[in-house]
Amino acid sequence: MYLLFFYITVNNNYTRFVAVLLLDFRSDILLKMLSFMRCGSYSNVGLSAVLKQSTNGGFSLESIRLFATRSYRSAGQAVRRKTLKEVLTQPATETPFFAGKLAVAGGAALSIGALCYYGLGLSSESGILEQSMLWPEYVRNRVHSTYQYLGGSLLLTTASAMAVARTPFIMNILTRNSVLGMFGTMAALIGTGAVCQSITYDRAKLDAKHIAWALHCGTLGAVIAPLSFLGGPLLIRAACYTAGVVGGLSAVAVCAPNEKFLNMGGVLAMGLGIVFASSIGTFFLPPTTMLGASMYSVVTYGGLVLFSGFLLYDTQRVVKMAEHYPTYALKPFDPINAQIGIYLDTINIFMRIAMILASGGGGGGNRRR
Repeated sequence: MYLLFFYITVNNNYTRFVAVLLLDFRSDILLKMLSFMRCGSYSNVGLSAVLKQSTNGGFSLESIRLFATRSYRSAGQAVRRKTLKEVLTQPATETPFFAGKLAVAGGAALSIGALCYYGLGLSSESGILEQSMLWPEYVRNRVHSTYQYLGGSLLLTTASAMAVARTPFIMNILTRNSVLGMFGTMAALIGTGAVCQSITYDRAKLDAKHIAWALHCGTLGAVIAPLSFLGGPLLIRAACYTAGVVGGLSAVAVCAPNEKFLNMGGVLAMGLGIVFASSIGTFFLPPTTMLGASMYSVVTYGGLVLFSGFLLYDTQRVVKMAEHYPTYALKPFDPINAQIGIYLDTINIFMRIAMILASGGGGGGNRRR
């Protein structure tokens, strides 16, 4: 807030008076105020009366208050602040997408810096890669089997998505933009995942555990099948970028100390809640409004940063489970359950990279077209 004072010269003496105007420190509003004054919208009658009284020696406090009141009311009518509803429902600009790009660029720079720092051995603590030289054979087998099942999950998901994309009936059901369809999809994913993780793993044979695992991967492949509308070349590019991101983040997690990223669980959980709420909000708010564009940016760019952090967390969690899981426990080590976290992180990263590429790398491209 600023006080704007006028000085009027009367008989070579300065007489300080007038009005308190509420101004934002913005040049466009200030120019509007000045033009508003020049157009005579301020009370010229009040000003002339004050000047006339001052030259006649009848300069009164009532005249000053009258002019100040009229000036204040005129300024309040000229500059009206936008309400919160008007700001949120106004047409979208590039600001939310620019902020998302900055967040992704900052995350990428931080990851590269962490890779250089830990990869060059600048940390005083030993990393997982160095500690792996001392692993017993059973720990190596656990880590290897976990990533073998991760590769199998991605292959099953890809095959399922390709098969569903060639089935018009299923695609018609999946592309219906309804709240019922959204919750039905969530129920199917959560249900198959819960069944898969509840069954005990037995590596000696193919049993119900493997069937439930394949069903879960197939369901997730069917859910992401509508991405095929973006085109094969774009999805191939997104897959290549995803492989680079996952490989780079996995290298960071392996080079870092054993529990460096395991302390991020609380922050990641809060971020997941924000992204989930924004994802639901995009069903009701179009991205052509400022609020809708902000939510879309949170889901896309914020989700990319979030699941990159989850990938660091889940990679070190898998290593810790492989190292500390009891050898003679009642239930054997389960590599299928261990890889599900990394598998879901990879799928989410792929989906968001595809969305960014489809929007021209910005998010405003499709809206303009």
